[in-house]
Amino acid sequence: MTARKRENSIDVDSLGHITEHDFTDEHIKAVIDLKAVDEINVRAAGFKVVVDAINSVGAIIMPRLLEELGVECVCLNSTPNGDFAHNPEPLPKNLVDLSQAVIDEHADLGISVDPDVDRLAFICENGEPFVEEYTLVSVADYLFERVASVAESEGISLEEATAPYRPVSCSNLSSSRALRDVTEKWGGTYYAAAVGEVNVTTKMRAENALIGGEGNGGVIYPASHYGRDAMVGVALFLSNLAAKRVTASELKKSYPQYFIAKNRIELSDPALIDKILSELKVIYAAEDVNDIDGVKISFEASKEWVHLRKSNTEPIIRIYAEASTEERANELAESVIAVAKKIIAE
Repeated sequence: MTARKRENSIDVDSLGHITEHDFTDEHIKAVIDLKAVDEINVRAAGFKVVVDAINSVGAIIMPRLLEELGVECVCLNSTPNGDFAHNPEPLPKNLVDLSQAVIDEHADLGISVDPDVDRLAFICENGEPFVEEYTLVSVADYLFERVASVAESEGISLEEATAPYRPVSCSNLSSSRALRDVTEKWGGTYYAAAVGEVNVTTKMRAENALIGGEGNGGVIYPASHYGRDAMVGVALFLSNLAAKRVTASELKKSYPQYFIAKNRIELSDPALIDKILSELKVIYAAEDVNDIDGVKISFEASKEWVHLRKSNTEPIIRIYAEASTEERANELAESVIAVAKKIIAE
């Protein structure tokens, strides 16, 4: 029996066959073919950008997308070997070299992506951060302005102009209020979801949202797919910049200006976390309180908010606060922290 098996066996190298297919070009084409991507206007703008690809996959795909859009691209850290040139999180403190390169190259924009090219942050032409919270804000503003223009010119409702989606935006509770502001400016509706991409996409599907994402630079555009995609974000952002014919810094100034402060409370007794969150809901019951993910207290009169979330791994409460100035955001956070400490002392 063993001999017969050996006689009839096939060498493993003869089994099946291998086919190679590069889906990069297909994805690039799918992005450029999106209705909202204005390839002609972007190409005519003659943009020059600097991309920080941190030696990851962005070094392969981002320059190819920009080339197809007719954008001149200077690429930093362009060897896709996975040896990150710096902390890969696209925060201003990690993008000092990109900021300087934008100035040195006289570029219109700096583009930073994370290792898997889903988060996206920009640097303005003057080397200043566009701020990652405003990546989604700018894209949403462009999309809502676009459908509002169609509604007006064709004499139809915003709902009809947005079809097959609804004039709705979504982000998580810790993202900037600026998204809500630009959405409502164009007659749309904003919804908040619990923190986490899956929670945002679930809410987006439920509301059939036009656009959504997270304040960490994650753009989710259902007309493309339900996932954060920096390539889609870049194409839409450049379309917005080309349509408005302004610099990136001028575009940033056109949006509601908010600042987010991040703090935390460390606790020796994890049992205190639920007590604090529960009592804060009672104390601030007169305000707009959302408890789908921790406790978010929105002070509608001043357009400020504080969001408290417990960590799943440490006995701490993370506290995010947003206001019109950085100083005020910190003051707001400290005032709620003081209330929390009083609860602990009781």
